[in-house]
Amino acid sequence: MAVKDFALPDLGEGLTESELVSWKVAVGDSVRLNQIIAEVETAKALVELPAPYDGRVSRLYVEPGVTVAVGEPLVAFEVAGAEPETAPAAASGGQAEVPEPTLVGYGARPDATSRPVRRARPGLTGAPGAASHGQTASPIASTAIAAATAAAAERPRATPPVRRLARERGIDLATVTGTGERGLVTRQDLDAVTTSPRMSETSGANRLPVAAATTAPARGDTRIPIRGVRKATAEAMVRSAFSAPQATVFVTVDVTATSQLVERLRARTETAEARPGLLAVVAKALCLAIRRTPDVNARWDDTAQEIVQSGAVHLGIAAATPRGLLVPVVRDADLLPLPELAAAIRSLAETARAGRTAPADLTGGTITITNVGVFGVDAGTPILTPGEAAILALGAVRRQPWEHDGAIALRDVVTLALSFDHRIVDGQQASRLLSDVGRILHDPGSVLALV
Repeated sequence: MAVKDFALPDLGEGLTESELVSWKVAVGDSVRLNQIIAEVETAKALVELPAPYDGRVSRLYVEPGVTVAVGEPLVAFEVAGAEPETAPAAASGGQAEVPEPTLVGYGARPDATSRPVRRARPGLTGAPGAASHGQTASPIASTAIAAATAAAAERPRATPPVRRLARERGIDLATVTGTGERGLVTRQDLDAVTTSPRMSETSGANRLPVAAATTAPARGDTRIPIRGVRKATAEAMVRSAFSAPQATVFVTVDVTATSQLVERLRARTETAEARPGLLAVVAKALCLAIRRTPDVNARWDDTAQEIVQSGAVHLGIAAATPRGLLVPVVRDADLLPLPELAAAIRSLAETARAGRTAPADLTGGTITITNVGVFGVDAGTPILTPGEAAILALGAVRRQPWEHDGAIALRDVVTLALSFDHRIVDGQQASRLLSDVGRILHDPGSVLALV
């Protein structure tokens, strides 16, 4: 029986670190090859990590909430019939040991033999099960465990917002009993101390009276760490806004005919299962309009000083998720019939909201659609997805008075906005594309003039 470490593998797409979200196993559990043992969050998606061995979990090096670099150990397994691992310094010939690849399609990078320092969230120290079952820790693990133990003894565990609130209220955290997970001091614990008789007796001159604290509790700022999807989105938006000159054109269209078309499609047996909606029709219209104006389906290659027009339409669909904005990509969207395109968009959106989008499905887009209408917004000026020349925003459909056949009637009206990279796309090209999309939505039969 030998103990083998499993390090955070290289998950691809240039990602160098991930945050451990949760463990699916505990110390002492027996696991099978490819059994899901943990869930990590990259800057792009939640990823499930499978076990690389059959064996028993002997140690968990990392707590949930800790950011881990690629190549850093996550968990140790007792594996039957395996040779004990050899430290890189003891490798023969002075050469570093190459990490053993896993059997699940990815592993640690060959050069990732060092153990980078973990960057834990403040207040999260140690690792569950680190000293279980009499295992002897390595010098690195022993040092980390000792440091974590010392830190835990020196100050109570609490998040940065709670520590700040305690300072503002003059509360010594060492006197507070934490009721949170593993003794974490929470805001509610501070509130309980503030309103307790003991606190009122020991309050100083600048302390709020108990009655005042009860009726008007202190309201501190909340600090939210910038990481994961939010961090990646922020970096992408800044890069996009300051690397490409962006302009936006708008058109407001009567889409009553498209609304009626969607109702008929949903009533038909052969298309009802796909549940095509306005977004799918807009996506199809955009793909068709690109045939006349391929300039918008392009990117700027600064290194080669070339404009690269894509031969395929890989359509990004912006999706609001609990983790932030994600843009999964429908590959070869221009080749899909409307029902298949609708099904693909719905599937990608549901997967994104569930946090299960693979990193590879969030890259390689050539043009994007964002549906701000679902939030009741009429229009906007969307920022380009980095590396793309255009993004189309779909606003809310409004039932309102509109000119129709020489008279005023209640019609379904929507506003479309197209932001574009003015280095690649001129105003004439952007306007023609947007007009073509609007014409298709106003009169779906007009598509016959475009193909």
